[in-house]
Amino acid sequence: MRLGIPADGSVLRDRLGGEIFTRVAGPDGPRNRARIHGTPGPRWFGPDRPIRRVHGDASMFIGGLSALLLQSLHPLAMAAVAAHSGFRGDPWGRLQRTSTFLAVTTYGTADSAREACDRVRGVHARVRGTAPDGRPYHAADPHLLAWVHVAEVDSFLRAHQRFGARPLDDAGYDGYVADAARVATALGVPDPPRTRAELADRLAAYRPELQATPEARDTARFLLLRPPVPLAARLPYGVIAANAVSLLPPWASRSLWLPRLPLAEGILVRPLGSAVTSVIRWAMAPGRERAMAEIPGAE
Repeated sequence: MRLGIPADGSVLRDRLGGEIFTRVAGPDGPRNRARIHGTPGPRWFGPDRPIRRVHGDASMFIGGLSALLLQSLHPLAMAAVAAHSGFRGDPWGRLQRTSTFLAVTTYGTADSAREACDRVRGVHARVRGTAPDGRPYHAADPHLLAWVHVAEVDSFLRAHQRFGARPLDDAGYDGYVADAARVATALGVPDPPRTRAELADRLAAYRPELQATPEARDTARFLLLRPPVPLAARLPYGVIAANAVSLLPPWASRSLWLPRLPLAEGILVRPLGSAVTSVIRWAMAPGRERAMAEIPGAE
């Protein structure tokens, strides 16, 4: 028996897994899952590709939240999100759309993946405005798209390396960056990084542009302190939030005014993060196994 997981709890497991899946995938989740995994045809990524292992792991709950915090540090990206995303009014809806996009591009047919990327590009083409500092922004700007991509990939990798059930080796992590580059190219990112070394170099190149605006700090407070989650989920969400902060580069957490206690992170925060991701993984495993068994083939 693993920490926090009952030895005989199939009813609890099904109920908890169903609640998590409904929150993440939305009311159309079962239908979307059947379509994504059950439609025959070639895929962008075969069953042995690293992107499937990373995106299918419970560490994504922590990595996804950490990615949002890191992405907020680009003032133009943050201005676009604040003005157009509607994440405050419908945070669960945005999460469900994002999770569906990740599932389609990772596991769906090649045609479905291309269609999903084309829809996102169409949305980005319409998102324009002026940031509080007077600079114009356009969500389809390749430079902004590249920032969102590298911040997301870096965060997902940090989370998987720390909390993944089966962490990748060095070649596997390079493979994940290369897999993610295929999706980024379809979204309009020019020459995305294809290795971890290239990813680190690209992140470093953005540093002079990054700063925590009032909107970014307010977003961090909303995501970390005022999340619209049920009372029963507040404690596990707090663990996920604390670990999302602990994944940030130190300069990023300092910029967002997020406190870091390295000793407490090592003794308490990370072990709790491992426990929560283990419970999520345990709860969602039956549904994931059924979905993966439905995939008729991949290229």
